Amino acid sequence: MFDVLLINPVLPSLDRELSARYTVHRWYEHADKAAFLREHAERIGGVVTGGATGITNELIDALAALKIVAVNGIGTDAVDLEHARARGIHVSTTPGVLTDDVADLAIGLLISACRGLCVGDAYVRDGEWGKSGLPLARKFSGMKVGIVGLGRVGRAIASRAAAFGCPVAYTDLREMPDVRYRFVADLRELARDSDALILAASADNAEGIVDAAVLDALGPDGYLINVARGKLVNEADLVRALEEKRIAGAGLDVFVDEPNVPAELFALKNVVLQPHRASATVQTRAAMGDIVLASLASSFAGERPETSVTP
Repeated sequence: MFDVLLINPVLPSLDRELSARYTVHRWYEHADKAAFLREHAERIGGVVTGGATGITNELIDALAALKIVAVNGIGTDAVDLEHARARGIHVSTTPGVLTDDVADLAIGLLISACRGLCVGDAYVRDGEWGKSGLPLARKFSGMKVGIVGLGRVGRAIASRAAAFGCPVAYTDLREMPDVRYRFVADLRELARDSDALILAASADNAEGIVDAAVLDALGPDGYLINVARGKLVNEADLVRALEEKRIAGAGLDVFVDEPNVPAELFALKNVVLQPHRASATVQTRAAMGDIVLASLASSFAGERPETSVTP
């Protein structure tokens, strides 16, 4: 039986189940990683990692018996799929089960940013109610929503936005003939036509696509929401646009260099921040863990995991 290497911590219930089935090693607990590899590398057949963490090619190459990298999430931009494919290693994800949670948070971030929910919460907690006033908020229902990436998550966001009476448009690598939403090929044009721009795209081959030009197109009344990957946004451009009020606000669950967040954002009341937790509900994380376990079992049995993204 193969050993399993955890790159970062997982839900306690998944950790317990993994430990019941396999010998589990926790990469994040070892200070001397070279010594760990010398002792254990030849027995490790499976790696469990997060979508944002992934795995380096160097670590893949150090694990001669590796059969599967099980991503506990849907992003594969932190895994070199071609390198894994060349080694005959499966890379599996946990699609579908986290769609609703991510879409829910995207809408929640947008409502929070528009209605100033965090500002209002602090206003009450700090005893300011009755002593000072708050500015009027921005109505959410009926906003023109532009979605970048109309995959599972993008479609779920679109249906939720539409339920609030929001006209929805989207951009993607191609037009989707099976949806009723308006397709806009150019990202800058989509931003110009939107009151809110929501990022739900894969970051596998995209970096910094939301830059100063896109933010200026979104304009001083527009909001940016990101529940995809931090690297889709040029963070320096975003910080300047927020500070200079060239956009109205932002709701961010992801960042370029997690867990490091640009310090300038902390002082801005028009920004809602979350620690990359869009799928962080008990129900969804448990379902993701079930898929990880099934993927490991299939791979170790010599079968193709159902959610493998490598042929």
